[in-house]
Amino acid sequence: MPYPVPASMHGGGLGLRRGMLPMLRRLEDTDVDFMEVAPENWIGVGGRFGRQFHDYTERFPFVCHGLSLSLGSPAPLDVAFVRQVKTFLDDFNICYYSEHLSYCSDDKGHLYDLMPIPFTEEAVTYVADRIRQVQDILERTIAIENVSFYAAPGQQMQEVDFINAVLAEADCSLLLDVNNIYVNSINFRYDAEEFLARLDLQRTAYLHIAGHYKEAEDLRVDTHGSAVIEPVWDLLRSAYARVGPLPTLLERDFNFPPLPELLAEVERIRAMQRAAPAADQTRHSA
Repeated sequence: MPYPVPASMHGGGLGLRRGMLPMLRRLEDTDVDFMEVAPENWIGVGGRFGRQFHDYTERFPFVCHGLSLSLGSPAPLDVAFVRQVKTFLDDFNICYYSEHLSYCSDDKGHLYDLMPIPFTEEAVTYVADRIRQVQDILERTIAIENVSFYAAPGQQMQEVDFINAVLAEADCSLLLDVNNIYVNSINFRYDAEEFLARLDLQRTAYLHIAGHYKEAEDLRVDTHGSAVIEPVWDLLRSAYARVGPLPTLLERDFNFPPLPELLAEVERIRAMQRAAPAADQTRHSA
């Protein structure tokens, strides 16, 4: 079984965005339990932003959630970039690294969006091999995130079966995003609770929760630009009932509300964790 996040990472976390930095000057050490960044946005950053980032890594446990590993890309794995990530993780004592089960580049360059990987047996083998390559270079287990998507080209398997097959063949962990399950359940008309029940949740390292945009009754867009809605909170509660109150991070990428509103959502995560069944302590290590 893949090794999850260390015991030092727990509770409710907040994604660190540069646009938040002015308001985060008022952040107390007890307001959040951990933070998360995209390494692409911070590798090699110096000056004022670099100093601020270093200060936060001294105050809080950190995880990294990548944007450009492009696990499903037809282009060769960017080994030089993976080595940069390893150095970044080591230099800042980052607890964990995760990425999207998607791709964002081809042999022409980056596409600047997260594209769906075809749900096929061939893709399972291809992506799992690339994940194992990354884990070998990083010398650590990584987590892959179930993603939101809006089309399923070349689909031969159900989404949940594809995710489970990749997890098993790559022997990696899962970053469980409950908002993405909800968004996809509306867009593709399936039952979110049933989907959650079929996922290999024993591989869960940590969770994401976020807001999204209601384009229409039958269309949701994953934006991370609004408050979390009640059905997504309900799905988080269901996840805790199945896997225990694992570390959970609030994602907010723009339309930042006042800091007390953000922290109220983090505190709601913590309150739900306190009310949830106890996690299996054998999943963690000091």
